[in-house]
Amino acid sequence: MNHLTEVTIYTDGACKGNPGQGGWGAILISGKHTREIYGGENETTNNRMELTAVIQALKALTRPCRVALYTDSTYVKNGIETWIVNWKKNGWKTSNKKPVKNHDLWQALDAEAARHQVSWFWVKGHADDAYNQRADELANRGVTECVGKK
Repeated sequence: MNHLTEVTIYTDGACKGNPGQGGWGAILISGKHTREIYGGENETTNNRMELTAVIQALKALTRPCRVALYTDSTYVKNGIETWIVNWKKNGWKTSNKKPVKNHDLWQALDAEAARHQVSWFWVKGHADDAYNQRADELANRGVTECVGKK
């Protein structure tokens, strides 16, 4: 029987202006180990940063894992759990035949998520969850430290 490492991930995205300067952050927790990652982009949207946070967190895992992933983005949670099935079936078109926004990131997220056993959880943003608050701080750090340096 294959034993997968269990990892808990909290992610968040931030954007100053929408579009504008954006950042993403993630916290990866496994046993006693915690890793924080973050980054940013110049011209982006909040939704792109929310997706990037999840993609980068899953990419940071070097082998398949059992992941409990917490996001405060209903866009990410609904997209990966519900909408993506029809988007793929419809050639990355929405139900009204328009191209799916951020399809490049949705495809990347789909590929990264397929490497793992991911359970998706929504957490209320800017509330009382310390890990969500820390992910938000990392995302904002991504805006201030990473934007404009590329």
